Amino acid sequence: MNDKQYTDLSVATYGRVKSRPYTFAVLPWGATEPHNYHLPYLTDTLLAHAIAVDVVNEAWARYGVQGMALPAIPLGAQNPGQREQPFCLHARYETQKAILNDIVAALHGQGIGILVIMNGHGGNSFKPMIRDLAIDYPQMLIALCDWFAVEPQESYFEHKDDHAGEMETSVMMHYYPELVALDTAGNGESRPFRIASLNKKVAWVPRNWAKTTVDTGVGNPSKASAAKGKRFVEAVTAKIAALFNELVNQPIY
Repeated sequence: MNDKQYTDLSVATYGRVKSRPYTFAVLPWGATEPHNYHLPYLTDTLLAHAIAVDVVNEAWARYGVQGMALPAIPLGAQNPGQREQPFCLHARYETQKAILNDIVAALHGQGIGILVIMNGHGGNSFKPMIRDLAIDYPQMLIALCDWFAVEPQESYFEHKDDHAGEMETSVMMHYYPELVALDTAGNGESRPFRIASLNKKVAWVPRNWAKTTVDTGVGNPSKASAAKGKRFVEAVTAKIAALFNELVNQPIY
């Protein structure tokens, strides 16, 4: 099934979905933030939604499990130095948790027993929220999928991408080529911490984005291409579609 009117709630109609036996929902969650000079602010949100829709369609076509991709949430958690940039929107943990709680409550009341958060923003942290919700809704399975971490980058891209680099740019070129202005991109140069232990991840502190990056990117996008993005997305989609099938048809313990 590849008709988005059955799988993408941003275009679906009540008449098409009201009698279908949906077993799971997918919640794309991104951010609103600068992405170097060449990608739109909503890159994380757009990609999380596009991946979610593709995977729901793949799971339906390959395994016969029926799910719905929900509208994407564009409110991400931001680092210092990033949230001060023009129109960068920072959502507090409490805000994100309140939104997620309301969505889970709605789906639970409708009989949807599985929710997968399709996260597209590395700054988001949903695990503590999911632990709390597992106590409040023990009959509901809530899973977290960072789509960008499902498949190793090394086999697809020449430069490792942290933010607005080759991987994200390639995937955007695959889905939304009209929104990518690669000729305007900075090189994504970034500065490490001066403290060696922090670079070795002995401890974690938030990076100050204004001091870390020159163009808000971390990773060189110059070698990006739509073909690379397509190949990467196909591998990611296949893996996550298999996950959906397993969540629906197999006990987790």
